[in-house]
Amino acid sequence: MAMPPQEEGKQVGAEPADRDQHTAAEPELSDEKERAARHELPTTRRAARRDLPEAMPEAMPESGASPSGSEAPAMRNGMEPRAAPQPADSDWDVVPVFYGTDRARTENAERIDYGSDRGKRLQLGHALVTVPKIHQVPQIERPWVYRIPFTQIVIWQEAEDPRKHFTIKEIRELGEQEFLELVRKRLAESMAYKNHALVFVHGFNTSFQFAIFRTAQIAYDLKFDGAPFLYSWPSKGQLGMQDYSYDRESAQAAEPYFRDFLKLVVNETGATSVSIIAHSMGNQLLLPVLRDLRREAPDSVRISQVILAAPDVDRDSFEFLAREIQGISNGVTLFAAANDRALAVSRQFWGGVPRAGDVPPEGPILVPGVDTIDVTNINTEMFSLNHSGYAEKTELLNDIQLLIQTGERPPEKRIPILERISTSRGDFWRYPPIR
Repeated sequence: MAMPPQEEGKQVGAEPADRDQHTAAEPELSDEKERAARHELPTTRRAARRDLPEAMPEAMPESGASPSGSEAPAMRNGMEPRAAPQPADSDWDVVPVFYGTDRARTENAERIDYGSDRGKRLQLGHALVTVPKIHQVPQIERPWVYRIPFTQIVIWQEAEDPRKHFTIKEIRELGEQEFLELVRKRLAESMAYKNHALVFVHGFNTSFQFAIFRTAQIAYDLKFDGAPFLYSWPSKGQLGMQDYSYDRESAQAAEPYFRDFLKLVVNETGATSVSIIAHSMGNQLLLPVLRDLRREAPDSVRISQVILAAPDVDRDSFEFLAREIQGISNGVTLFAAANDRALAVSRQFWGGVPRAGDVPPEGPILVPGVDTIDVTNINTEMFSLNHSGYAEKTELLNDIQLLIQTGERPPEKRIPILERISTSRGDFWRYPPIR
């Protein structure tokens, strides 16, 4: 299994680690063997520090990922990771991801890869992602990495192992016809989500590789057997003010390519249902495209569900666009959060002004035709809404699964624990604290 590309000075994962970037942290670990013997659901615990040389940093999983279910491996003499044995496929499952991107290709002798530069064209492709059978919902298990403190310099990295980690087994660029043939074959074989396409648009601070893993994780955890799609625009994959500005411009520049991609999925694949999930800055890309499709063909474009997760969009612009897209789908749901790290960067960039996905003291944004749900009280790692720890709760995942499968509304009908909050501006829903 090929190792993932490691760009100098950059973390492999798209999301920031749940710790100060300049200090080593104690990772949260789990005892898989003990749980398997007891047939219990996974939990997490705090690992003891390993005795490493004074000059050596502690191990931590790849940024934005989760530990692979075992303690950090001890350092060996030499810096090369030991090659992991490749057992039978019974130790992992394979999830297909159909992707479109306007990222530019990067040099990588191991496999096709894309960086943060703008490619200025739409490229289609297909990836096969391995998901280990020890996977814990909704984590993305990735290898451990040793870094020098106060730097992002990697001095040792655990070898990828599909028994423990998400890995990219295969990735291919495809022409449009071959792409459509593979999608139609996948849709024809679907059962639980018959002829259903699910499109994920990632947000700020996301690398191509991590976006592929996130799409596979969402599909796997939803038990989604339809066709999972990713649109990956040229995000820097870093969390900083300059990176935020670059990402914002990249999302805007990606609009014509994403429009072509979405029209292909909706009109050419044969899917009878299309649901879309956009996170963070990905909503800046999605909403104008939905508006344009609505204007071009007001009666012919019909999408099942549109899920807007912590949208990093100006609140006034969001209200306007949300009204413009009414009728394009069976339902629109906004998940808002007061503790989203990407939105915290956005607020700082915009001088403290809340964004559409924020929950300020006066409450979340409310727009007719949009179900707004405050998810601050639950862990939302599956979309990277909240980077505060490894996810243990799956309430949001369950809600999205029911939403895509049934479209049932109002929200408390499908999730009875939701609290309905009535205000002079309208109603919204809130998850209570989950213990």
